[in-house]
This record gives sequence, C-alpha cells and structure tokens, in this order.
Amino acid sequence: MKRLILALALIGLLIGGWFAWGWYGAANIDEETAFTVPDGATLTSVARSLEEQGLIASSDAFLLRAKILGSGDPVQRGEFALPAGASPATILDTLQHGQVIRRFVTIPEGLPSIMVYERLMAEPLLTGPIPIPEEGSVLPDTYDFERGEARTAVLARMQAAMRNYLAEAWSKRVPGIAVSSPEEAITLASIVEKETGVARERRMVAGLYSNRVKQGMPLQADPTIIYPITKGKPLGRRIRQSEIAAVNGYNTYTMSGLPNGPITNPGRESIAAVLNPAKTDALFMVADGTGGHEFAVTLAEHNENVRKWFAIRRARGELD
Repeated sequence: MKRLILALALIGLLIGGWFAWGWYGAANIDEETAFTVPDGATLTSVARSLEEQGLIASSDAFLLRAKILGSGDPVQRGEFALPAGASPATILDTLQHGQVIRRFVTIPEGLPSIMVYERLMAEPLLTGPIPIPEEGSVLPDTYDFERGEARTAVLARMQAAMRNYLAEAWSKRVPGIAVSSPEEAITLASIVEKETGVARERRMVAGLYSNRVKQGMPLQADPTIIYPITKGKPLGRRIRQSEIAAVNGYNTYTMSGLPNGPITNPGRESIAAVLNPAKTDALFMVADGTGGHEFAVTLAEHNENVRKWFAIRRARGELD
C-alpha cells in the first residue's frame, strides 16, 4: 500500500512538474519577437494567434495553465516585444502588464503642413487618412505612436500640443508686443522661423519684424513670397521679379502688416521670441555670409550691409 501511495505521489509530482515546466519553461521564441494584440482581443484569441505564429506549442495548454497559474488580468492592446526564450508565463505577463513598443515620428521646426501631411502618410505603421492640417496648428516635436494607430490620433496630439503650448506662452507675453492675438503670434512666429535658423537671432529678428508691424511697414520677408507658390516647400530656384510683385494674401512685399496666416509650423523658440522680442530699433537685415544676419536701423546702414553681402557672394562665385 505504501508503495502504491509513493508511486502515486511520484506520478503526481512528475505531472505537476511537467505542468509547471510547460508554463515556466522556455517557449518557442528563438529571438526577440514583436507581437500585436488588436483592440478587443481576448486571451483566447491571443492564445490562438500565438499558436498560429509558432510562439507557443498549444493554445489549449496555454489557456489551461494561464487559468491555473497565471494572473486573471486582461491582456492589453498594442505591440509588445517578446524576449528570446520567453516562457508562456513571461509571454502572458508581458501582454498583461508590459510596456507597449513605442515608435516615433519627428516634426522639425519650420516644417510646413503639407510636409507634415506627407510625413504622416508615408509612415507605414500608421493607419487611415488625414487632411492636410491647418498651417501653424502643429507643434514641432518628436511624438510616439503605436503600430496600427490612426493617423488622426497622432495628428490630434500634435495639434493639442500646439494649443497647450501657445496658451501657456501667450499668458506669459510681455506688454506692448506687436501682435494682438495668439493667432497673430503664430503667424509672425512662422516668419521668424523661416527667416533665421540661428537660435541666438530669433528674438532680434522678432524685434525687427515687430517694429515693422507697429510702424505699418511691409515686412518684406522672402518666405512669404514663396508660400503661395509651394505651400512652404523649398522653391528650388531664385525668386522671380514677377513673384516679388505678386499681390496676394501672403506676399509681404506688396502688403503691409501680417499675411493672412502662418507660412509654416513654428517651434517653441520662435513663438517665445515673438512674445518677448529683443528691444531694438532695427528695421532692416541682410545675410552676413555665416548663416546669420547683419541688422541695421537706417536704410543707409542697410545698403552698406547689402553691398558687403553682394561682395561676399561675388567672391564665392555666386554672382556674375
């Protein structure tokens, strides 16, 4: 009788060990593998998918062991990284409590909305269509997303980020600035963004254009000529005289004040510069040959700076 009891106990231990090994032992994953749990998935449907992809040997065995040895928490929606050699227990815990794989898309400062649209539409891991966003509505930054996420959701986060930042920045504006609304601030900031890529110049450029707005002078910003032609994409050639003379809602050579709207999506620093511009009397600027600009208060000073700039260009062979 004792032998029978011992034999049954040994058999029980063996069965228990086999049952536990099937849960805590290594599964069929040779290398780290991405696995996606779709929205609305159940543990049963996930187990079947794991078996179909060869990541576990049996969905039925997985479900039985999960019921007895696993957590009762639901599986999460998203894409997960299952590590090499992961046991069924590790797989379930990852799908229930692990971090989803985050992917990233970057919108650099000064990227116009047509190119934001193209960048999001070109991302193969996103789904669904989007409209071209309103110019100036997207805050340049790096945004994370999940595989299969709707483009509309990602774009909504970008636009919410702009609304939130602009509201915060507008509340901190200094008195006496040239713009009277957050919308005007974005429009002027978009010009500052396009006119200089030198961080230390932003407040000076903002101060110069603020002076022109206050005095009712044309801003004479070249990027505002280009925007109606390309929607903010690079022109790829010199601006023509006919384009300088064109009358439309954006060309600030043929109109005074701000254009009808933004000409790109400005970054935080350009927005901040418009809301706290440098205190300057400058009304003119021209490139200095190093990527920055020379600023001038009078037209005579500006003409001398222009002469120097043309001399630099002739020395480089850029002019006949």
